[in-house]
Amino acid sequence: MKPLLFSLPGNERMTQALARHLHAEIGQLALKRFPDGETLVRFDTPVDGCEIALVCTLIHPDDKVLPLLLAAGTARDLGAKSIGLVAPYLAYLRQDQRFHRGEGITSKYFARIVSAHFDWLVTVDPHLHRYRHLGDIYAIPTEVAHSTHAIAAWIRANVDAPLIIGPDSESEQWVSAVAREVDAPYVVLNKVRKGDRDVEITAPDLGRWSQRTPVLVDDIVSTARTMIRVAEQLKQRGVTNLVCIGVHAIFVGQAYAELKAAGANRIVTTNTVYHESNVIEMAPVLADAIHGIG
Repeated sequence: MKPLLFSLPGNERMTQALARHLHAEIGQLALKRFPDGETLVRFDTPVDGCEIALVCTLIHPDDKVLPLLLAAGTARDLGAKSIGLVAPYLAYLRQDQRFHRGEGITSKYFARIVSAHFDWLVTVDPHLHRYRHLGDIYAIPTEVAHSTHAIAAWIRANVDAPLIIGPDSESEQWVSAVAREVDAPYVVLNKVRKGDRDVEITAPDLGRWSQRTPVLVDDIVSTARTMIRVAEQLKQRGVTNLVCIGVHAIFVGQAYAELKAAGANRIVTTNTVYHESNVIEMAPVLADAIHGIG
């Protein structure tokens, strides 16, 4: 598939990169905010009869989703043949069960909303925990672009004798895949999350790997509490060369500065969410996933 691409505000660089890899055109979409807070949507590039894709990474989703849905609705009304969503970071997967009485399972509700407005979805490494696949909750075709190869390639090019570290048991499958690709050992930590900013980490003795560079790999770096706790523990043990790699660079508040202060020697992320730590390019694998939808 080679859709006509439209960028939501803040997604211009990813859209341009995707257009290069897909040999696709970029259309012009204008969003205007009225004084009362409502949004005007205008497609300056005709979409009648076209297969289109809206590119929008969903960090801070509550601010982005309504304009995104209004754009999809406008494109449908103007006669677009199909409408896809390219969301490098896909939000609303955290609440995948009812943890306390009265809570909503918002991952399901969000999936229903997106499925009602789009014909397909492509994203990078969604935070699936209790769901096996996005298809468990999304009613439209979905493709997942995986960051494993790109992360492994960066490690091979930039880290001597790495030791890959996973933050918890849930990470073992993809951390082990990275370790295989770079031909390195890996360890998995024990993590107990007591709250958004309260994480208890039990790190094993890494003495047997003292000649290796520890590389902590996590999918979503939000408050960065996990990485901060690991960095603090390793710093106490005299480890000063910790490399932290994250897929989605959320970095709430001062999380990035706090992680650097905790002892991370280098912090690297993919560009699914724009941040100064972005080093690993995900447009090629996203483009492959879009081809897979077709």
